[in-house]
Amino acid sequence: MKSRLWLPISLVWLGLGLVNATQIVAGMRVVGMHHHWTALFFSWLLSWAVWACATPLVLGLARRFPPTRATGWKGWSIHAAACAAIGLADALWVAFLQWSLDPLGCSPCSPFRYLAVGSFYERFHIDIITYVAIIAVGHTVDSLQRLAQRDAEAARLSAELSKAQLDALRRQIEPHFLFNTLNGISGLVRQGQHGAAVDMIAGLSELLRRLLEDGDRQLVPLAEELSFLQRYLDLQVMRFGDRLDVRLDVPVDLYGALVPNLILQPLVENAIVHGVGLRAEGGAIRIAAARNGDALTLSVHNDGPSLPERAIETPGVGIANTRGRLQTLYGGECTLEVRNHRIAGVETVIRLPYQVEA
Repeated sequence: MKSRLWLPISLVWLGLGLVNATQIVAGMRVVGMHHHWTALFFSWLLSWAVWACATPLVLGLARRFPPTRATGWKGWSIHAAACAAIGLADALWVAFLQWSLDPLGCSPCSPFRYLAVGSFYERFHIDIITYVAIIAVGHTVDSLQRLAQRDAEAARLSAELSKAQLDALRRQIEPHFLFNTLNGISGLVRQGQHGAAVDMIAGLSELLRRLLEDGDRQLVPLAEELSFLQRYLDLQVMRFGDRLDVRLDVPVDLYGALVPNLILQPLVENAIVHGVGLRAEGGAIRIAAARNGDALTLSVHNDGPSLPERAIETPGVGIANTRGRLQTLYGGECTLEVRNHRIAGVETVIRLPYQVEA
């Protein structure tokens, strides 16, 4: 038994003794009895001292020989012997209090041995109930502690999983940036557009710096997410030129809403690769956010070709990773849906709990 548990154990038994002593004294006074009230109060208050001292022993035996599992004859014998020994010590202690304090005013007091035998028979059933109650309370507290530890461990593993998913997403993004952007830079250099190529290199450098500096933050304000996304879109606009039309529809009052880090970039990348990029004339991408009560909705729509049903049911790696991150962070409180828009194009919609920084 750890020493830090002595204080709560002592306080519990002190409280029980105070309630018991007060109830006995008040009850006797109400019915008109006349006794040594101070001696009676302290004799009942101190009568639980043996059980208070024995509680760590009982809890230790309960952990070593749990009654909830098949402990065998040895375990049950040990519990029975411990209960009997503590009950005997309790009877001797109560008899000593009666013999020394004489709370009932019975002078001359009965011999100590008679008081001890009488106390043992009077308190035997109480001793059994007390022993079982200590084990039951100890088992309940231990179960709650184990449950709290499992919850803490589950939360830790969930955080580590989400961090691993975020790291995997970063590793997935960086090669795409490097491959696509470097191709775009090469094309600009071949066309003699050196100024545009320099701008694109600077944009790529800033984007990679943001990826490295974001660290392990899982949630960021929507304003930061949009700032990162804008840098990504600037590079894409350099690649596609007038073929890419980007529209943002995000109310300013939602800029403080917390969203998963890098949640929008994979959706926009999908919209470009599988939507705008498949059309010679290019197309438009609309990024929107809205709040409905306690829910925040993020959507990315492109006006490219519709997706076949099979592609919607089995999305690519980017969408699958995003859905897994959302599940890890929010459980069943969020949804991610990819659907063909009722008019034209494809829309990806995320619904998650609305949160702001405290």
